[in-house]
Amino acid sequence: MNEDSAHFPPVDPVKTGIKGCCPRCGQGKLFDGLLGVKPRCAACGLDYSFADSGDGPAVFVILIVGFIVIGMVLWLQVNYGPPIWVHILLFAPLTIILSLLTLRWFKGILIAMQYRHNAREGRLSD
Repeated sequence: MNEDSAHFPPVDPVKTGIKGCCPRCGQGKLFDGLLGVKPRCAACGLDYSFADSGDGPAVFVILIVGFIVIGMVLWLQVNYGPPIWVHILLFAPLTIILSLLTLRWFKGILIAMQYRHNAREGRLSD
């Protein structure tokens, strides 16, 4: 990952992750589509084969979006007591949109953090 001979100024992993940019140069795009990772950076040529965020982004999204949506559902129910179809109509699209948006952000941030800290899969020494 960081064994490049090229020298690039360090980029902020949070900013590049949210923007979906390359963790090395900050210019090229990281994603191919909504959540798929491109094979390499078009700007600097960094191979993205190291990028494996696993289930980490999904855990963050479940906790954060769940907290926000359930808090809003409880607030609406306690203050106004609407029927269940109102909850479904309001919160199903909100949950889907928030989940997809934040999943992309967290996946980008975790991949950028992997690159910055030279994280690798654990290996047992023989």
